[in-house]
This record gives sequence, structure tokens and C-alpha cells, in this order.
Amino acid sequence: MLARHSSRVVRLWPLLLRSRPSRTSTGRCCSDHTKCGAGAEMESKESLRARLTPMQYQVTQEAGTERPFTGCYDKHYEKGMYVCIVCRQELFSSNTKYDSGCGWPAFNDVLDQGKITLHKDTSIAERIRTEVRCAKCAAHMGHVFEDGPPPTRKRYCINSASIDFIAAPDKS
Repeated sequence: MLARHSSRVVRLWPLLLRSRPSRTSTGRCCSDHTKCGAGAEMESKESLRARLTPMQYQVTQEAGTERPFTGCYDKHYEKGMYVCIVCRQELFSSNTKYDSGCGWPAFNDVLDQGKITLHKDTSIAERIRTEVRCAKCAAHMGHVFEDGPPPTRKRYCINSASIDFIAAPDKS
């Protein structure tokens, strides 16, 4: 029974990673931010667990990582803005997004350095990395590496589960 149950979880895993809170036509999780906590000082862990998907919570609150090539924004190329899934702060522009082949959304720059914080990550003993967190709510976003394209030579490797996308207004 456990083996059958385990294979079911394996088959459903990619679907779980793609599940996201319902969105309104504005791309936000709610019209007045009463559910998403934008503008709030600090949202409780219980509230975050209720609002975020299990993957979003694990990534943003427990510094987890989604499996490569499974996130909804890895091969996403629409024009717009990427915001923190927890506090809705604008972090990255689609203008700086590129396909690095790493399996996660990659950006060569952040909108403003004050919108993120960088931290030494020694969770993998053989490799010291630089963790990227949202400066407003301290949600884990991913990591930044020094192997990106010019002019910045940065590769912000960001989990799809930690961000949301807001499409640019249609210019027609």
C-alpha cells in the first residue's frame, strides 16, 4: 500500500508545485490585500501556512528549494514584473530574465539592491553560496551566483514558488 501511495505522490508532485493561490484579474491574490498581508508588519506563521501552498511555504519560510525544471516561471517569457509571493514587493523585471539552463527562473539584475538582502549560505558543506531574501519580509527567494551574462555577470537563481508574476499593461 505504501509503495502504491508513494508512486501516486511522485506522479502528482509536478502538479503540486504548480498550484498557486487563486488570482484576481489584477494578478494579485486579493483585491484589498486582506488575505495576502501586503502592508502588514509581520504575518503569523499560521496565517502564511493558510495562505501559501505547501511548496511556497517551504521555500519562502524554511529556505527550501523546488526541484529544477518544475517551476511555473522557468520558461516564462511574458513582459511584466515579478513580485515576492509573501509581501508583493516588486523584485525583478522580465527585462532582466534570461534562460540560464539551470532549471529555475534566472535574472541578471534585481530592480533595486535595497529590495533584497544577501546572506552567506553554508547549508551545503562543499559549496558556499549567497542566499537571496526579500528585504521587506525576509522570505527566501533563491541564490545569486557570479556566472551570469554581461553587464552584471550575476545570475539570480530564483524559485518560482517564491515569486508571482504581474503582466505589463497591454499597450494596444
